Amino acid sequence: MTLSPTPDGPAPKMRRIAFVSSNVSWGGSEDLWSGAARMLGRAGHSVTAYKNRFEPGEKHVVELREAGSKLVQLAKFPWLPRAFYSAMSMLTYPLTFGYQTVYLYLNLRLRRRPDLVVVSQGGNHDGWLFASVCQRLKLPYVLICQKATDLYWPIDRRTARIRSVFEEAVHTFFVSEHNKRLTEEQLGVALERASVARNPFKVSWARRDDWPAQESGLRLACVGRLYPMEKGQDILLRVLARDKWRSRPVSVSIFGAGEQEEGLKRMARFLALEKVRFAGFATDIEALWGEHHGLLLPSRAEGLPLVLVEAMLSGRVAIVTDVAGNAEVVEDGATGFVAAAPTEDALDEAMERAWRRRDEWRSIGERAATSIRELVPADPAGVMAASLLRIADEIPSRPPAR
Repeated sequence: MTLSPTPDGPAPKMRRIAFVSSNVSWGGSEDLWSGAARMLGRAGHSVTAYKNRFEPGEKHVVELREAGSKLVQLAKFPWLPRAFYSAMSMLTYPLTFGYQTVYLYLNLRLRRRPDLVVVSQGGNHDGWLFASVCQRLKLPYVLICQKATDLYWPIDRRTARIRSVFEEAVHTFFVSEHNKRLTEEQLGVALERASVARNPFKVSWARRDDWPAQESGLRLACVGRLYPMEKGQDILLRVLARDKWRSRPVSVSIFGAGEQEEGLKRMARFLALEKVRFAGFATDIEALWGEHHGLLLPSRAEGLPLVLVEAMLSGRVAIVTDVAGNAEVVEDGATGFVAAAPTEDALDEAMERAWRRRDEWRSIGERAATSIRELVPADPAGVMAASLLRIADEIPSRPPAR
């Protein structure tokens, strides 16, 4: 999607847009805001990005700088080495997060006023302090919420403040209708200025017509951070330990990294799962789907998994749990298989239904490839960038926030 005017059209108004990320690490949830920021920077808009830290050689950081974005590290004490801040963060994260909030406040107050601030959250309320800075400075802001789950509720003493952050936002983007609905329930308020946005993906938009050989059995991939509390890899391992799955020609590759990696490997060894392998962090998603017939996603919590969109775009079968936006893009039995809940029996039941229809997997994957292209745009970051410019243009005509 282009943000440039047509040759005969009027010159666009150049905007000053600030992006603030509440994520500590750089994962898939950072791709949407950073992609939009790059596009806006390349189109000539003034972009400033705030994050706890920017690693100098990281691909996204390099691309942001090349697009003309100014990058401001919030997790940084002036004149002190970064290791000092890292040690402080390990000892008391609330204190260091509070410092980041003050640092953001001073930067936004002392710099030229932005037309719009975009606060990107890994969840649905972890960036509320950053948004409250915008409230205090009377800066128009939008929220991006990458996940909402029953596992994480805002605590009572903060709920009123968090609710006001959402009510006063110019707009809020969620990655699934489920996440929007759950956030409304957790806060007890209807969010009228809200919509669903899609995340950028790492596979080609062009349809692929290949299918891996099946002579040695079916190969499934479980892709995601190795964090059982949310991603549910432990559920999958217990299901695979059942006698019927041990005896069937089905193997599972677990891709990803995380702080529970060794624990999951120990669990797999303890259960003597010979057809499960830990394949490390996947860097080439196209190649991954060239070797696997389907996706297994036993998640307990999600937004809308990027890996699910990528598997469907690649024409592969997906077996997922009914959490977050999974069932919004997968039609059970038609474009994939949906387990009723993130439990062992429910996942086993969905896997069993998929197994009985294994001869149809390729045609199911083809339907999935068609379906997902109707639900996800080819350029999600471009759509977000255009939406932010439209919102910035509409701000003067909006009624005052409550």
